Formats: sequence, structure tokens, C-alpha cells
Amino acid sequence: MSVWDDDSLDLATLAESVELECKAAQGRDGRGELPDDFWKTYSAMANTEGGVILLGVQEKPRGQFRILGLADVERVRKAIWDNLHNRKQISINLLSDADVQPVEMDGQLVLRIRVPRATRQSRPVHLGTNPLGGTYLRRHEGDYQADDETVRRLLAERVESSRDERVLKGFDFADLDMGTIAAYRNRFTAVKPGHVWADLPVPEFLERIGAYGRDREQGHSGLRLAGLLMFGRAEVIRDELPHYMVDYQERPEARAEKRWIDRLVPDGTWSGNVYDFFRLVYRKLTADLKVPFQLQDGQRIEDTPVHEALREALVNTLIHADFSGRASVLVVKRPDMFGFRNPGLMRIPPEQAVRGGTSDCRNRRLQVMFQLVGFGDHAGSGLPKIYRNWAEQHWRSPMLQENTELEQTLIGLHMSSLLPAEAVTELEARLGTARCAELSALERLALVTAVAEHMINHTRLKEITTEHPSDLTKTLSALVRRGHLISEGTGRGTVYYPAWQRMGAALTPELSALTPELPALAPELVSPAPEVVAASDLRVIVDLNMLSPEELAQLRVLAAPVAMRGRSSPEPLKQIVLALCRHHCMSLRALAELLGRHPDGVDLRKRILNPLVSSGQLLRIYPNPNDPRQAYRSAPTP
Repeated sequence: MSVWDDDSLDLATLAESVELECKAAQGRDGRGELPDDFWKTYSAMANTEGGVILLGVQEKPRGQFRILGLADVERVRKAIWDNLHNRKQISINLLSDADVQPVEMDGQLVLRIRVPRATRQSRPVHLGTNPLGGTYLRRHEGDYQADDETVRRLLAERVESSRDERVLKGFDFADLDMGTIAAYRNRFTAVKPGHVWADLPVPEFLERIGAYGRDREQGHSGLRLAGLLMFGRAEVIRDELPHYMVDYQERPEARAEKRWIDRLVPDGTWSGNVYDFFRLVYRKLTADLKVPFQLQDGQRIEDTPVHEALREALVNTLIHADFSGRASVLVVKRPDMFGFRNPGLMRIPPEQAVRGGTSDCRNRRLQVMFQLVGFGDHAGSGLPKIYRNWAEQHWRSPMLQENTELEQTLIGLHMSSLLPAEAVTELEARLGTARCAELSALERLALVTAVAEHMINHTRLKEITTEHPSDLTKTLSALVRRGHLISEGTGRGTVYYPAWQRMGAALTPELSALTPELPALAPELVSPAPEVVAASDLRVIVDLNMLSPEELAQLRVLAAPVAMRGRSSPEPLKQIVLALCRHHCMSLRALAELLGRHPDGVDLRKRILNPLVSSGQLLRIYPNPNDPRQAYRSAPTP
């Protein structure tokens, strides 16, 4: 049973299981009315991961729910349906009757609207008739208007089924690297001996494999974008795709750091195109894999399930990349894991991709060219094969993540067991053998994963167990109550940490670049914002109890001029915030308490902190602005 259909769930459980928005929807007469901002939330959820809207429920402050109910639920439901078919209100109706239903909660009738994730062909879902200015995206704190660049990218994804299909003007065979083409043809001949294409002249061969073609609407022939990416020279590829970048980094230790021992980027010493990147990086990824000695028909088999999984992951990264995006394709190799990042979100929901059987490849011509030389599996089977082959090694389940804010897809393949011996040993040392024995199997799995990956959330626990989502939330909450875990954030942003690794004590440079959505992926896979401080020598103050009485007294003296007045003009408040953050990294919650502001800190962040960050006077210590662990420090003075 889906968590979306379980009416018995309490709101806290639902909030961690799906994206949730609660609106009082009481109207002027108190009988129920569709809120004006309902359609912004509908658009935002449809354009991201989908979610649930509850009308008749108040969430104030954030994470605390109050059931108000709707006296006239049918009036509200009718208003939804009337507007869903009005194209001047919303661009498309994604809902069925089953998606808009009254449900009973605490004896009150509320209206539940389940908003599905829109398909690529339906996005952007927007208010009114103009997607520019009418498109919204869902972020941790709510619904945000999409910028024009993002909207245009969504429109291109909708119109161009295959992004690499386009026939280019002004490019010819002189822009291709003949060495790459020769290597590809050699591989083609080895995989398909005697094939009728093998001896064709280069132009005809490229046309047959889809690298060269004709735009029948425009009436011109030329290289396809796929051909330029696959066989072109990097400097020429950038003439068409200015942000094109492929990057491989090998790091010497199982930790995030600046140092690398091997790196491959388009630096002029090689072609820099996609096919050569694949060939060179695959060799590097598999160079020191231990290959068991096996014979088949008298021939030694050099391939293993791990080789196959790495091939699939690398090909998958390249054929699904949005090469028009600003981020690079990045592959990271560490002693403990392999990480893959491509610009562009997934075209189908991640859980559907992992199940397999459905594919919507962003670069289908590239996909076919890889398949012709034996790389990349049939459509919709690549990710299931990666998960299956990794499971055969009894390693931790791969981590497939979307970073919706940076528009990136990441996959991490860790080479450690689901219950690493080191994590189990640490847990037993902290809790004692007797207390560990009292843990249920699910509790033990949650704690060991939190220790091994430094944190855990509802989504990650759901990936490694088949238990019902409500049981996962109850288990995590129970571990918090018993003091084994500490939680930060609310709703889907809730992250749980081992109690002995509490925030300030556990903050290290290699952890400071992690975000809650990507708890165990290599931090170097996440592109930081310019204002991010990757590491800080200042103590992180999560709450005021971490301060000594003397330190707290000093900060309260600094904050007193505005804390005692309630409301104040922005400029004095900004100066006091900078003073408070000069000697400590201060969390939003700690700042709000010192300044006498609302505990959720939303107004403080919008009016004071964000403008200070934008001006460069205040620095965030985590890349994701909405990271529940976020803290701030004043920029060093020259």
C-alpha cells in the first residue's frame, strides 16, 4: 500500500514520506474556501516530485500541525475542478477523481489532493497562459517562481524528445577527431564481425550510426549534436555547448578533500569528446579491480558483475546528461566508492527507473551509438542491472539521488557491506553489547547506516528496507526519544545523526559539503554555490545550550538592542547579526532565539540573512541554502 493512500497515517509520518503542504483554507466565513496560493503549490509539486496538499490543516509553526477541518468540503472540491479545466488558471489537469478526496483526521473532514509528478511532456505546469513568470518549483521552504532559464530548459525537454537529435549548421567532418572515429570503428568491427557497415567510407558509416543526418523540415544535412559530442574535439563542442565539461577525479582516501592523484579533463592532450572520455575513464575505474580467474570455452573471462555495473553507470551518466546545463559530467573514484554525476534531472521518477522497464533517454542517438559497440543495455534495464550486480557483492545499496535545486542526478556505488563491521563495532562500543541486543532489526539497520553514512533520513532507510513508510518514521522517532539519534529539520528535510556525532562535534571538512538529500554521496559531486564556506575554523552553534554561560551572556548583550524592541529596521538588525556571527557559526534557530524572532526563522532569513549572503557580508557553511544544518558566519574582513 502506498503511503499516499494510508489515511491512518499521522501528519508527521506523512510529512516525512512525501512532499506535504498544509493550508488552513477556512475562507472569510470559516466554512472553507480554496486558497489563492493553491495553484502555485500545484504547479510547484507537479514540476518537481509531486506531493500531497491538505486543505483544512494548519501548519504553524513549521512541523506542528493543527486539524481545522472544512465545514463545506464540497464547495472547495468544486472550486478545484472548475479551475482545473480553465486554461487561463492552470496549464494542465493532472488529477483524477481519486486524487481529490475528503478524508477524516481527528474527527474532522479535510480535503486531500494528491499531485503527481508531471511527465516530461507536460512540464512546465504553469499558472495562466505564459510559462515565463507562471512556473513554480518546490523547494524545502515552499513554492518558488522558476527563472526564465529553467523554464526554457523545461520547454526544450518537452519539445525535444531526444536532445542530441538536432542537425547542426556550420559544422562538418573537419570538426571531428579521426582517432576517436578509428577507435570506435575498431570496436564496432570486433563486436559485429562481418557487418555490412564495417567497410563503409567514414561519411557513410557516420550516417548509418546516426552521427550524421538530414533535417527534413529545414532541408539541410550535417552533423547531429550526438555526432559532435561523440567524436568532436572539445574546443569545437564548446562552440555549440559553451558549458560542456567532462571530468574524472581519482582521490587517494575515503574522504572528501581537495587533493586528487589522477584527473582527466579536456586539457588539449586528448580529444575531450564523450567516446574517448568513456574509454579512458572506464579503464581507470576498473584498473585495480580484483578479477576472479574464470574460464569459458577455454578463454579467460575478464569481466565481472562489478565491471558490468561500472560500465552501465558510466554510460548511463553520459547518455542522460543535459550537456547544455552549467554543471559538468563528473566521475569520482575513491577507495571506498564510485560516484557519478550528470547535469539534468531524471526524466522519469527515480523509483520507476530503479524498477526498470521504462526509459526516456535524454540522448537517444548517443545511447544507440554506445549500444552498437556493446556498451549500455536495453532501454530501461541499466539501473536495475547496476542495483542487482551491486547486491550480488553484498554491498550497500546504490544511492540514486536528484538534486532539484542544482538540476543534477547523482549515483553513488559504495564498496562496503550493508552492515559494515567498523560501523557495527562503533555502535556496540557506544551503546554496549546488551543495549545493542535490545534493538529490533530495523532499529539496528537504521543506526548502523547512520553511523556508516554519518546520517540517515526517511528516504535512505526506505531504499534499504521493505518496511512500510509509517514504520520507518516511527522507528526513527523512537531512536530519537531513546537518545540514540538526534534529528534536525522538519518534514522531508528531517535528517538523523548518531547522538555522539552531534552537529558541532561531528562537523569536519569532509562532511561539511554534504546535503541532507545526498547523505553519503561524495561531496565533490555536489556543485557548491559561490558563497559556500566548505570548512570553517569556527564552532557551529546549533542551539544556545552549546554555549557557556559567559559566552551566552556576551551574545545576549550584543542582541539586546533589537531583541528587546521586537520589530526593528533592517540595517541595525543586519549589523547585529554580523556581530553575532563573527566568532561562531550560528544556526538560524540560535539566531532567531537570540534576536527574539519567531522560532522558525523564516522572516529573519528572507529579510536579513539572504540579503547579507547576497552582498557577501555573511557566508553559509553548507552548499544547499535550505540544508537543515545550515549555519552562518560573518565574512572575514580584509
